[in-house]
Amino acid sequence: MIYKPSFPTILHQDTAELVRDYFLTISNVDTVLVVNSCARGQAVPESDLDFAILVKPETTRTEIENIETAWLNYSVNQTTFLKYKKSNQFAHLHLDIIDGNYTPTILEIGVASDFFEIEIGNHICYSAPMDNAGLYFKELQKKWLPYYNEELRLQRLTMTRNACEYDLNHISFFITRGLYFQAFDILCKAFQEYLQTLFIANKTYPIAYNKWIKYQVINWLNKPDLYPKLSPILSVSNIESNEINDKVKMLRELLNDLTIE
Repeated sequence: MIYKPSFPTILHQDTAELVRDYFLTISNVDTVLVVNSCARGQAVPESDLDFAILVKPETTRTEIENIETAWLNYSVNQTTFLKYKKSNQFAHLHLDIIDGNYTPTILEIGVASDFFEIEIGNHICYSAPMDNAGLYFKELQKKWLPYYNEELRLQRLTMTRNACEYDLNHISFFITRGLYFQAFDILCKAFQEYLQTLFIANKTYPIAYNKWIKYQVINWLNKPDLYPKLSPILSVSNIESNEINDKVKMLRELLNDLTIE
């Protein structure tokens, strides 16, 4: 499936067309991709404009850096762009130049997770090309959709589950030492690791682990009964109590249920 961009205001659209017209004149560019809310038709007037500019596979790192520099020099005084930035205090244009190379890392326990599935999801699965999709973009869709290969999936499923379990086991140590805020921080980390494990288990690319949770779980994973069990995990009324341990138990039960499935 290829999405079509949908802009909440004329100014969003005018600015997006400015970006499209600029980058499609560059021979190294394969596809100008609108990403995030404007790509999925969920943007509001206060939404950012987010782009991923996919360059052709033979493009060098130096060429990418030159493209980035040239864009910054061009956009700094561009009238439409400046008008968009002044439209409201939250109006930002985020633009990344990407080469389409997605490499999974070895997920070590105790460290932050990577963004492998999120990047593929936002760039390849849920993005919306401005005008036509380029040949390289179509090749990437064939490579990564509907999901990556089963051997890698099972490897990452094990790694993310182990990372989540490790952090859940670690939380009681911080609570015993009275480090309640650190314990809550690790709980938030474990919660996102659980979501990553959940999406991998369901062979579905996410857009994020810290927003659009309800939408993704209910609409993409088709798990309306699961969502009501998620929000209470991060709802803590008294952080300096045993309450976080109770949340650990709740999240561990969901993780174990996922393993049984």
